[in-house]
Amino acid sequence: MRRRLNDSRALAKAPGTGLAMLHVTRGVWASWVRRWPVLPALLGPTRALSSLAAKMGEYRRMWNPTEPRDWAQQYQERFIPFSKEQLLRLLIQEFHSSPAEKAALEEFSAHVDVCTLFHYHQILNRLQALYDPINPDRETLDQPSLTDPQRLSNEQEVLLALEPLLAQANFSPLSEDTLAYALVVHHPQDEVQVTINLDQYIYMQFWALGQRVGKMPRMSNLGSRRFFFYKSTPAVRRYFKRVVLAARTKRGHLVLKSFKDTPLEGLEQLLPELKVRTSALQRTLLNLFLVVSGVAVFVNVGMVVLTDLKMGTSLLLLFFAAFMGLRASKMFGQQRSVQALELAHMLYYRSTSNNSELLSALALRAQDEHSKEALLAHSFLARRPRGASGSPEETSQWLQTEVENWLLAQTGCAVTFNGARALGHLRALTESLGTCPPSGFPKLDPAATDTPPAGPAQQ
Repeated sequence: MRRRLNDSRALAKAPGTGLAMLHVTRGVWASWVRRWPVLPALLGPTRALSSLAAKMGEYRRMWNPTEPRDWAQQYQERFIPFSKEQLLRLLIQEFHSSPAEKAALEEFSAHVDVCTLFHYHQILNRLQALYDPINPDRETLDQPSLTDPQRLSNEQEVLLALEPLLAQANFSPLSEDTLAYALVVHHPQDEVQVTINLDQYIYMQFWALGQRVGKMPRMSNLGSRRFFFYKSTPAVRRYFKRVVLAARTKRGHLVLKSFKDTPLEGLEQLLPELKVRTSALQRTLLNLFLVVSGVAVFVNVGMVVLTDLKMGTSLLLLFFAAFMGLRASKMFGQQRSVQALELAHMLYYRSTSNNSELLSALALRAQDEHSKEALLAHSFLARRPRGASGSPEETSQWLQTEVENWLLAQTGCAVTFNGARALGHLRALTESLGTCPPSGFPKLDPAATDTPPAGPAQQ
C-alpha cells in the first residue's frame, strides 16, 4: 500500500501533471486512499446482508408493490442524453450561429478533447494498475498468488477508486432499498425468473443511468412463445439503458460487468450465482396439464390393466404415482432448461463489457460526460447577462437551473445537472488554454505516420 502511495506521489510530480484541470478532481480521486480502511465495515456481510434481508422482508409483506419506496427521491437521472457530437450541433444551432462563434466553440471543443484525453488516460492507468493483481482475465504468464484477505483488500481499493469515475460518468448508485425491491418483486411478464442466496455473497452494488419507461426491446426470440402458442405483448416497463454491477461471492472473486436495457425488476438476473426457478403461473399450468393427462391415462389405461391383468388397486396406484412423478420431473426439468437457455441468450445480448474492459469503457464515458458538461457551461455562461454577476454558488445554481430547463425542453427528460462541477471543469479548462497538451505529452510525427511500412523487398 505504501508503495502505491509513493508511486501516486511520483506520478503527480511528473511533467505535465501540474495541469490545472487535474487539480479539479485530484482531491476526489485521492480520497479513496484515506477512506479504504472504512470499506470493510461498509461492505461487511453481517451488516449489509442483514439490513438487505430486513428490507426484503418488508417488501414481501407489501401487496403488489410497483416501484421502490420514494423512488423519485432515491433515483435522480444525471446522464446527459446526447452524444458529444449531437450536443455540439445543438449548441451551435441555438447559441453560436455566427461563423465566428461557431469557430470559437469548435476550437474550445478541440481543446477540451485534448485535455480530457490526457487526464482520463492517467486515471485509467492508475485503475488498471490497481486492478491488475486481481484481474481474472489476465493473459500474462505471471499470476500473482494472493490470499483471500489480500484479494478482498485489493478489491475494496478498486471499488473506492471507481467511485469518482462512476460519479463523473453520471451513473447513479442504486440504494439498498431499490435492490431489496428488485430481489423480491418479479414482473409477471418476465419469462425467466431466478432466485439467489444472500449467504453466498459478501457484497453487491449496482449503478445505473438512462432510466426509461416504455416497452423494452426484445433481445432474443427464444421464449417468445408461451403455452398453447400464446405470445405475450411487451408491457410498459421501467428499465435502464446501462447498469454496472460489482459483486463478490464467498467462493469467487470481484465481478465487474456492464449491461444494457435492464428492467428494474430484473437486476437479480445479472448476479453471478443464481438459480432458475419456475414462476407461479408456469407451475400452475404444468400441474394442470399433468392432472388432466394423468386422469386421461388412468381412465383409459389403468382401468384396462386393472380389469384384464387382475392387478391390485394399491399396486396400480403405486405404479401410476411413480409414472406421474417421473413425468412431472421431466417436464419441470425441461422447462428449467429452456429458461436457463433463455437467460444465457438474454445476458449474451445485454452484456456490454466486463472486468478490465469495463474500466476502459467507464473512463471513456466519464471523459465524454466531462466534455459535455464543460461545453454546456461554456455556452450558457456566454449568454448570461454581463451585469448578472454573483457568488460562485449563485452562478452554479443559475447554471444548473438553466441547463436542466433546456435539457427538459430538448429531450423531455428530467436531468439533474451538477452546476458546481461543470463550473470547476470550465474554470480548469480555461486556465489551461495554451498549455494543453502539456510538456511531455506524446506527439506523433506526421511524416512518420504517412510513411508506409517497409516491405521485404525494401529491406
